[in-house]
Amino acid sequence: MRILILGAGVTGLTTAQALADDGHAVTVVDAESRPGQGASFANGAQLSYSYVAPFAAPGVIGKVPGWMLDPDGPLRFRPQADPGQWKWLIAFLRACNPTTAEQTTRRLLLLSALSRQLMHGLAARHAFDFAFAPAGKLVLQPDAAGMAAAQRQMALQAAWGTEQRALSRAECLALEPALAGIAHRIAGGIHTPGEDAGDCRLFCEGLAQSLTRSNAAVTLQLGTRVTQIIRAEGRVRGVMTNAGVIEADAVVLALGVGARALARPLGLDLPIYPLKGYSLTLPITRAEAAPRISVTDSAAKVVYARIGQQLRVAGMADVVGYSTRIEEKRLSTLIRQARAAFPDATDWRDLHPWAGLRPATPTGLPILGAAPGMQGLYLNLGQGSLGFTLAMGSAAVVAAEIAGRAPPIPMEGFRL
Repeated sequence: MRILILGAGVTGLTTAQALADDGHAVTVVDAESRPGQGASFANGAQLSYSYVAPFAAPGVIGKVPGWMLDPDGPLRFRPQADPGQWKWLIAFLRACNPTTAEQTTRRLLLLSALSRQLMHGLAARHAFDFAFAPAGKLVLQPDAAGMAAAQRQMALQAAWGTEQRALSRAECLALEPALAGIAHRIAGGIHTPGEDAGDCRLFCEGLAQSLTRSNAAVTLQLGTRVTQIIRAEGRVRGVMTNAGVIEADAVVLALGVGARALARPLGLDLPIYPLKGYSLTLPITRAEAAPRISVTDSAAKVVYARIGQQLRVAGMADVVGYSTRIEEKRLSTLIRQARAAFPDATDWRDLHPWAGLRPATPTGLPILGAAPGMQGLYLNLGQGSLGFTLAMGSAAVVAAEIAGRAPPIPMEGFRL
């Protein structure tokens, strides 16, 4: 088949890999001039296969007022004249219950386990460097209540095969000595040795280059903006772009937050909305003062990952619309939090800030598979902050559906 993939981020490119492996002729279309320029550009760099519990959790509603009143809080909300924002928020609040959160976690763990297996296979198969490292991950808790909640979640996930262990403050510091400066803020932590880290932008660039060099049936059409998905007689026939029409037998919509506008004329109301996040990328100038493993500060909702000779810091979840403008107050908060955690790890004058839009669904489950009522259109969207983590598994699910194979995981909850 001739298949168009809309989006050259990590979701689109891993889908291209999976479809090329099945023998399809694949064209990846993106408005940017290089791969990985959207939400993939400077994300948190953690491949968190075991930390997939959704943001829509039972305890979140009670925390929201405090986060909103705290100028340094991880959440911001700015009302927009967009019915989609309000519809998303209502659905999000409805999902903040124990039953939905547990179902979502279980389903995401299946998808993330598949992703981990496939990512390790891809890393062994391709020679390109994206600072991939089996770093492990330590999630810090600030108090006894946080540790108790984390251990309950750990026990729940252990029943589904997740390998984790609870650590005391002393054990956290022994595992990661660079945390000594904030020892007073650590009650304990949960360590997961099987987590990875990597540079998502480099992954996108390397995979795109590897695909086009090794397979003549894969092409990238960058700098090309899709304006319309073309349909006729109940099926998709291709797309209209600023460079003209591109015909196809099937189209995969993997455009993140940009997918809503393209899907709307087809009668599809995609339940995705951007959660704006910020990141810093800094050179590591003192190796012993920077974390060796990936660290998550659960109180501040900030993540740290070493990618090669750089430190990536990421956080915030702002429901403020579609702007990627860097707001100085939010940036200052993230810098202050990171500097307090690892003050001597880097030259703080040499930081590279970034803001991006995570395409999130209310429940936290991505939307995968065939679009209802539109033959030839497939969806791979809504991975939120887990785009890098879930990319390989999501691609495998969509490729299996296009091929008519049985899905590699149960599809309940993932369809639109």
